[in-house]
Amino acid sequence: MSLFRKVLFWTHLTVGVIGGLVILIMSATGVLLMYEKQITAWADTRNFQVTPPVAGAARLPVEELLAKVRESQAGASITSVTVRAGASEPAAVTLAAAPGGGPGAARTIFVNPYTGDVLGEGAKGVREFFHVMTDWHRWLGAEGASRTTARAITGACNLGFLFIVISGLYLWFPRKWTKPQFKNILWFKRGLPGKARDFNWHNVIGFWSFVPLFIVVLSATVISYPWASNLVYKLVGETPPAPAPRPPQPAQPPAGGQANAGQPRTGERNAAPAPLEGLNALWTRAEQHSAGWKSLSLRVPANAEAPAVFTIDHGTGGEPQKRATLTLNRQTGEVVRWEPFSSFTKGRQLRSILRFAHTGEVLGLTGQTIAGLVSLGGCFLFYTGIALSWRRFRAWRARRSGGTVPATPVELEKA
Repeated sequence: MSLFRKVLFWTHLTVGVIGGLVILIMSATGVLLMYEKQITAWADTRNFQVTPPVAGAARLPVEELLAKVRESQAGASITSVTVRAGASEPAAVTLAAAPGGGPGAARTIFVNPYTGDVLGEGAKGVREFFHVMTDWHRWLGAEGASRTTARAITGACNLGFLFIVISGLYLWFPRKWTKPQFKNILWFKRGLPGKARDFNWHNVIGFWSFVPLFIVVLSATVISYPWASNLVYKLVGETPPAPAPRPPQPAQPPAGGQANAGQPRTGERNAAPAPLEGLNALWTRAEQHSAGWKSLSLRVPANAEAPAVFTIDHGTGGEPQKRATLTLNRQTGEVVRWEPFSSFTKGRQLRSILRFAHTGEVLGLTGQTIAGLVSLGGCFLFYTGIALSWRRFRAWRARRSGGTVPATPVELEKA
């Protein structure tokens, strides 16, 4: 067992040193992304609070609301609309990329649900900040084809982090099970010199964050690797779903850029405004289908034959167990499909929970706070682990040279 512990320790240390910087980046960005939904919603709507004309006033019918948006936005193609239950909340309308706008031109505007007046687009700076943080969290800030390599790096480092978390729990247990030994690694102690302080912090933070940190890192592994995602289904005896087909890659034009002249560019396809007739009755049915919703979203049908797909959310937006999808026949209003969380297979339920366990959103604001705090703990684990490794390296070099270990600035100050 002594040999096993020694091998495990050195593997733990080596993996931490090799992947430490990437783990630090993922942990730090995880802290910054902790309240992304809440901060974005606040920043978007803080200047767009609306007041009902009279107490208990009804919102505009959805057809009239969207028609007013189209009129004010020069016939823009609307892809979705979201209404929240709060009487002072603006409606959010997503517009497709305008013809000739190219990729990324889609935008969300906020609308007074009682008058149809466009209030604005919200906080572009805040959205861009979180977009950059997400890029660093997932791809280390890489763009384009480089993201494939960056994703492989973050996935491998996350897998290494999972090993560090699991092996760290084993290494946490003292060799001698005495009360003083456990006390030294269970609670923070004041007045310790550098090495002892880092050891104390590393053990205390590692122990108290073990369970939530294990869930956060494990769920990231499931998100990163198809084999891990498939394993979730296999563990409950289900066949993993087939991977979604990749969208076709646009053909590269020859030199001169004249290929496909006259063909619609990205963002121009399906840009014709979808018909709005008949949406009022469907919207009313969706409102009544599941009482007590907090937000109701409609993916605007692309044509008169396409069904109307509603998302009914009873939670904060990141709680899959409180969200359902309702599909209604466009002509008859009949329910084509009703998909609450309880209708999912066990594998799909578990996979959905793990997806939002990574951010903690599955437990609402409390879960987000816990996930953010253990991500912050991951930053301290990186710092203390690297500091302890550096001291160990200096001590090894001193023994090799037959000298003494040089004191750190903190130790010289205490001396």
